[in-house]
Amino acid sequence: YEHQPFVSCLAGLYGCQWRRYQRARAQPGECCCSKVECGSFGLLILTFFLSFLFLYFWSEAQNDYIDFDWFNFGTLGFWFPWSLVLLVVAAALFTYIALLLVLAVCLLSEGQRLYLHWSHKTGIMVSLAFSVTATAILSDLWSKEWKTLLLSLQVTAPFLHVAAVSLMAILSWPIALHFFRMNKKVRQVAVLGLYLSMLFSLYLVPLGMYSPCIKEAGTLGPAPTLIGHRGAPMLAPENTVMSFEKAVEAGGEGLETDVTISYDGVPFLMHDSTLRRTTNVAEVFPNRTHLDASMFTWAELQQLNAGDWFLSRDPFGTVSSLSEADCSQAQNQSVPSLAQFLELAARSSRLVLLDLRRPPHGHPYSQSYINTTLQVVQAHINSSQVLWLPSEDRELVQAVDPELQQTSGEKASIQELTDSHITRLNLHYSTMSQQQISKYQSVNISTNLYVISQPWLYTLAWCAGAHSVTTNSVHILSNINKPLFLMTPEEYTLMWILTDAVSAFLIIAVFIFHWWRERGLPFWSGSRQTHENGPYSKFRTG
Repeated sequence: YEHQPFVSCLAGLYGCQWRRYQRARAQPGECCCSKVECGSFGLLILTFFLSFLFLYFWSEAQNDYIDFDWFNFGTLGFWFPWSLVLLVVAAALFTYIALLLVLAVCLLSEGQRLYLHWSHKTGIMVSLAFSVTATAILSDLWSKEWKTLLLSLQVTAPFLHVAAVSLMAILSWPIALHFFRMNKKVRQVAVLGLYLSMLFSLYLVPLGMYSPCIKEAGTLGPAPTLIGHRGAPMLAPENTVMSFEKAVEAGGEGLETDVTISYDGVPFLMHDSTLRRTTNVAEVFPNRTHLDASMFTWAELQQLNAGDWFLSRDPFGTVSSLSEADCSQAQNQSVPSLAQFLELAARSSRLVLLDLRRPPHGHPYSQSYINTTLQVVQAHINSSQVLWLPSEDRELVQAVDPELQQTSGEKASIQELTDSHITRLNLHYSTMSQQQISKYQSVNISTNLYVISQPWLYTLAWCAGAHSVTTNSVHILSNINKPLFLMTPEEYTLMWILTDAVSAFLIIAVFIFHWWRERGLPFWSGSRQTHENGPYSKFRTG
């Protein structure tokens, strides 16, 4: 009846009470722990939920880890995968807190007094401080990630509901045990009331759930087409010929890039305002590292290497998967011109999504950069393949080349969009809305979402009706043949009802069992007296 080795292990791990004489038991009607230990247990529960919240928040933010790491690179001046370090630390601390909570629940289930060792109390405080601080800082710097978390619930909520209800069913055992051993009605009512209120709230949560992935059979639209974000930046240095070739090979139907114009009027591909991040400008032109990229001539740009940084920093952790030939090719990449890029897209019949950076004041082409770029576009590709994103002088651009697919980076009324000849919206994925996508589609305005690299986000975009997505992982998303989370309303209703019904049956059975056992204990007076006199006896809690 008593599990002395098991209890010794639990008490030793939780409170370093490995010996029998170190442990104590409460008398009938007493609380299972002192006020200090009760406070520690409450703090443990709070830390568990806060650490889980941060871990879930940061796990679902993986889509934007690269932005977080490059932000730190720009701030600190050196590259380091801070996002992964943060994830590992969060996972380790949550695991530690979860194990402590499991130990505490098991000790309570065995009728033992709780005593948390001071080292664990310190660990709880460290975990709590980390979770609160990290959440506060990231909420300030990356507040849009909370929108990502809300989006993730549209996919994970049905499964989180099942997990939460299952956890409540498991907790019914220690709760029922202590409920029937309490000798004060007020405490019984408080414990049972809190437990049942939480349980019924979970039972009713699905009534407020919404997910575009819960659809009637046959209503799912085609998969969004894939537009390579600066090519295939997981497989090759971004904005290089190799990167765009890899995107085409992987099945990308479009290519996205950013265009800057050199000091002598040659449009070239560069996302950042400077060359510091993606070239070896610090070695070739050490005194010009912070100079705007457009202040270099094309001849100077051709002296730079645009691939070495990718191999040395390994921003996506994918370099080890590349062949020797790919590594050698990546190492020899240079800054490509817009003309090279457009010729590649024309040969492969791919769409191109173009954004332009305006040169700084005083640049020779600061007023004519749009016309110069348009001339290159018209000379190297069919204009109907080009999604034109810049909003500057849109009416002039439309008049010069009406075949360009005018693309807006901002939401607006349907009237404003149609007046500006907009045929596509290019929106951040956090603004994803099935209703708005359908509304714009009704007037033949398609929606592209950026940047989506995680399969679950791609699944959500697919279910929401997005027509295309800009992605860093063309090679991964192109292999997804159907949404990862897709069910009919009938299937979800069945899953919801079965989960609630089975858990309710188990919980009722557990309470009946403990009621029956506690009613039967007085009849086993001889056996019970023997156990109560032992050092590991059960006790009543109050």
